[in-house]
Amino acid sequence: MPTALPDCFFNRDAQVLARDLLGKVIRHKVGELWLAARIIETEAYYLADKGSHASLGYTEKRRALFLDGGHIYMYYARGGDSLNFSAQGPGNAVLIKSGMPWTDDVSDANALAQMQLNNPDASGHLRDPQRLCAGQTLLCRALGLKVPVWDGQRFDPERLFVEDVGLEPRIIQTTRLGIPAGRDEHLMYRFVDAEQARWCTRNPLRRGQVEGRDYFYLDQGN
Repeated sequence: MPTALPDCFFNRDAQVLARDLLGKVIRHKVGELWLAARIIETEAYYLADKGSHASLGYTEKRRALFLDGGHIYMYYARGGDSLNFSAQGPGNAVLIKSGMPWTDDVSDANALAQMQLNNPDASGHLRDPQRLCAGQTLLCRALGLKVPVWDGQRFDPERLFVEDVGLEPRIIQTTRLGIPAGRDEHLMYRFVDAEQARWCTRNPLRRGQVEGRDYFYLDQGN
């Protein structure tokens, strides 16, 4: 059985956590299957950041954001579920933006097939694996993660956890998506696995983007 990352992994600065989550694998047990996705895109949020939910103040619904690192915060966005992990410091967290289906001895082809059944396209057809988790709500739908079940919870090694599978992707840092004007939309708090950039919510390497202005690469070990 894989080893879940300890809570202390999450109890760190939100940007550090957002960066270090790239390449890690989320596993969620549904029935007898371990559905799994490799994290390829994240966004960091802070209490003082105008674009964060926590900046709107404490409510019971936002409670997980104000707990120590390693709590799960889920909410509804654009009609679907979204997954966040609390980080170090009250109100700080990381949003899991996109993933890539992951298969191995634990999460096999049957698990991938179930993820495809969980998340058909608008016509009811099976999505290509590369597009199955290409967005925060698509990721949760494919993995079967639901707000009423997991919001406010801690990880459970028998049901839901994050694992280090030894991947060390090259990382791109850029601006977050969907932040309204005047709410710190300029902050470069989005992190992307460079090799998987085309499958993220928005490709930071798309035509017209300029390195050093619109995005930059992080050196390994930073």
